[in-house]
Amino acid sequence: MKAVVMSAAGDPDVLQMQDIPTPSIQTETDVLVRLKAAGINPIDTKLRQRGTFYPDRMPAVLGCDGAGVVEAVGAMVREWQVGDEVYFCRGGLGEMGNYAEYTVVDARYIAHKPKSLSFVEAAAVPLVLITAWEALFDRARLTSGQTVLIQAGAGGVGHVAIQLAKSAGARIAATVSSEQKAEFVTSLGCDRPIHYRKIDVVSEIQRWTDGTGVDVGFDTVGGATLSQTIACTRTYGDVVTILAAAADTDWKTVRDRNQRVSFELMLTPQLQALATAERHQAEILQQCAPRFDRGELKIHVQQVFPLSEAAAAHRLLEAGGLTGKLVLAID
Repeated sequence: MKAVVMSAAGDPDVLQMQDIPTPSIQTETDVLVRLKAAGINPIDTKLRQRGTFYPDRMPAVLGCDGAGVVEAVGAMVREWQVGDEVYFCRGGLGEMGNYAEYTVVDARYIAHKPKSLSFVEAAAVPLVLITAWEALFDRARLTSGQTVLIQAGAGGVGHVAIQLAKSAGARIAATVSSEQKAEFVTSLGCDRPIHYRKIDVVSEIQRWTDGTGVDVGFDTVGGATLSQTIACTRTYGDVVTILAAAADTDWKTVRDRNQRVSFELMLTPQLQALATAERHQAEILQQCAPRFDRGELKIHVQQVFPLSEAAAAHRLLEAGGLTGKLVLAID
């Protein structure tokens, strides 16, 4: 089969299209998926730059997000049949990923693709949807009537988080870098877009919340943005970040305000082989599929690349400033 293979860490040119053996079912709970599209996420570029979690298994195929058609099932698989359309977040951390024509996934960790989404759209969904869901509901316990600040609201995780928060009945502020992105996040349900290059974010949040700060601050950027998010969040509020904390993070304000800080790494279940947590993530995808079909959730794909142009897609993602997601289409 055709696959984009990484033989060593480095710049995007280390991603090369090659012919490799088609994977086969190894256990009775496996399914073989003929991939139609693969989502591209920042974790892919980080692993390409620094090396994978499993350096002894090189060469590697990257790509955590996939969408495709079930081609074969293991002996104990009952809930899936050949021809079923599925989407999932599995693999790509140093073992077999989804920048390829086929992959093998445990049947417990896949979900039915939303009928209304193309394979390209569906492949853009899993990692960002699971991340946003776990951050807002499993970590911050967001409820109706609360206020939330979503940093980088037009990004992959951010634009999905806005929609989830709106559906939960929250009031939403989101940071953006342009007027075009302000219009985009407003169309998704953001109540207060904040152009951070023109407006002081902390001051605007204080004004917007009558001086109290938001109930939930969600940082999808990292670095100094985490401390800014802390400053925007009220006493006894929740702060969630999807990045590692910088050395100079403002932990004093966290302590003084008695805030609860959570870290959201949706890859933890896969990295630590936590089957129950991985099934929970598949359930998030399964229960959100009808919401896409009803038009309650949308995914924005900025650009689609053929599988052979994975390196170009990585360059664009690393350049920053994207709205939504990038996807590889697999013929």
